[in-house]
Amino acid sequence: MSAKIIDGKQIAAIVRKEVSQGVKERLADGLRPPGLAVIMVGEDPASEVYVRNKRRACEEVGFKSIAQDLPDTVTQSELVELITELNKNPEIDGILVQLPLPKQLDAGEIINTISPDKDVDGLHPYNMGRLAVRDPLLRPCTPVGIMRLLESAGIDPKGKEAVVVGASNMVGRPVGLELLIAGATVTTCHRFTENLDQHVNRADILVVAVGKPGFIPGSWIKPGATVIDVGINRLENGKLCGDIEFETAKENAGWITPVPGGVGPMTVACLLQNTLYAANHLHKS
Repeated sequence: MSAKIIDGKQIAAIVRKEVSQGVKERLADGLRPPGLAVIMVGEDPASEVYVRNKRRACEEVGFKSIAQDLPDTVTQSELVELITELNKNPEIDGILVQLPLPKQLDAGEIINTISPDKDVDGLHPYNMGRLAVRDPLLRPCTPVGIMRLLESAGIDPKGKEAVVVGASNMVGRPVGLELLIAGATVTTCHRFTENLDQHVNRADILVVAVGKPGFIPGSWIKPGATVIDVGINRLENGKLCGDIEFETAKENAGWITPVPGGVGPMTVACLLQNTLYAANHLHKS
């Protein structure tokens, strides 16, 4: 039997509708629309697509969107100065800096410059720390989107074996924390992990985020497992694929996310959700 597909586009549309309704309620109460500043440095083609989608999504739900497109020659001090000004802007609830940044820029310092209450990507050490102590505020977008996908499929992580392949600050580490909060027994695998196939094979919930096409053979998947593929890789023929061998994996899995149309749409939807939350609960103006 083939796995059931977890439709990220459909769930993201529901989240966006919820956000849109929240904006309408703010306006009806005489409040300003939530404001999101999206900073793009350079002309990376993949980043341009992501940023364009984020700005379009802002318009669709009624946000005030500020576009800051900077040349790849921008200096660290210039970018820090821009973020500092946006931190002071009372009409901006969220600041997003599209990653990756050009090599001359220190991404860590840039993220740390964003005020934690405007860090709608959820990557500031303050917000990551809140998640680590089970008191989340602004949560990293992709991990919280993954949790919403699991909920939509009726998957309760409590008591289940969850295996995360990939330990990045953006996805791997925080999704492990999210699953831990939800009651799963969590194993995080990384480049030094030995016997990766054995870890994957015992996973009731498998999350893979490594950025390598077909990295996990479908034959490794435990029968009936829930498989969340975070990878988005473009092949030489132009097609997109994930980090898991989808066609084989879907014959073993109980539930599986497609690429594209799985986790990707949820990241943008949860960014909007975070921005609305910041406007309603952290700024209240």
